[in-house]
Amino acid sequence: MAPRTALVVGARGVIGGNLIEHLDRVGGWTIIGLSRRGGANQGSVRHIAVDLLDKDDTALKLNSLTGVTHVFYAAYQDRASWAELVPPNLAMLTNVVDAIEPVAPNLEHISLMQGYKVYGAHLGPFPTPAREDDPPHMPPEFNVDQQQFLERRQADAAWSWSALRPSVVAGIGLGNPMNLAMVIAVYASISKELGVPFRFPGKPGAYTSLIEMTDSGLLAEATAWVATNPGSRNQAFNITNGDMFRWSSMWPKIAAFFDLDVAPPLPMSLSDVMADKSELWDAMVAKHALAKTPYSDVSSWQFGDFVFAWDYDVIADTSKSRRAGFHTYVDSEAMFLRIFQSLRDQRLIP
Repeated sequence: MAPRTALVVGARGVIGGNLIEHLDRVGGWTIIGLSRRGGANQGSVRHIAVDLLDKDDTALKLNSLTGVTHVFYAAYQDRASWAELVPPNLAMLTNVVDAIEPVAPNLEHISLMQGYKVYGAHLGPFPTPAREDDPPHMPPEFNVDQQQFLERRQADAAWSWSALRPSVVAGIGLGNPMNLAMVIAVYASISKELGVPFRFPGKPGAYTSLIEMTDSGLLAEATAWVATNPGSRNQAFNITNGDMFRWSSMWPKIAAFFDLDVAPPLPMSLSDVMADKSELWDAMVAKHALAKTPYSDVSSWQFGDFVFAWDYDVIADTSKSRRAGFHTYVDSEAMFLRIFQSLRDQRLIP
């Protein structure tokens, strides 16, 4: 096998971080991680701090990366509205491709991380199970703009592209704006500390609608597989655990892990009710000898509110990836419990 060098863009996020761990574990990759904060180099992995919104800084930092064969793009900049998300997220991808394409003659593939926003999942009830060839919806949507950019850019290029469309990604990663497992774990831990039952905080319909998850390790495996499988070039793939559930059945099982009683759902904004819990969290860190992690880094209540407001089915058809040859699956209940236990083992939660 020819030498492979991965450029993982968004290396400090839950998706990029788990992808780096996967590539390092399977071997055969030289790995370069890009992020705003950078990181500690270790073994086959080195990190570069870069401001991807700065075209000149991106070009300067990537100018020497002549050996890159695969770009894995998982960077994200949050903004207040769907329209405001488009310019920065499209600019960052454009700056990476503009910088790396001229200097990496052996570039083979650019992998783009997307999500169900492509299907309009963020707007309201959408046709389910969503398929990769479903018709587009009214913009703005930065995932679509990013894919269209790659399609245009690839037309006369030797490299290929792919788009991965996971559901809600679950894994371990601090300071990540979209980490539902951490939201649930911290919410449950604070509920226990306060002696209150574990209530589902979302809309009533969300408690009984169908939903699915994507384990970050499974997503990493799928991302690497799609990027190196010749039959998967220039296509999009839905990637999920392979099962689906309702919070009404999952919630009691999560409560049992945290030794919490379950009370009936009570719609409430986590962004509001958890806004004053910083001092409590600091006290919990000291009381339970937890890792000293700032409250702002352990959870994203806004994202929790976003997911728990889905009072409609959020599911996609993954048969395309199965037909193409990717057959890994993960039991979602076991995934949640494994992540919670890992958070506990790392002293991130009591």
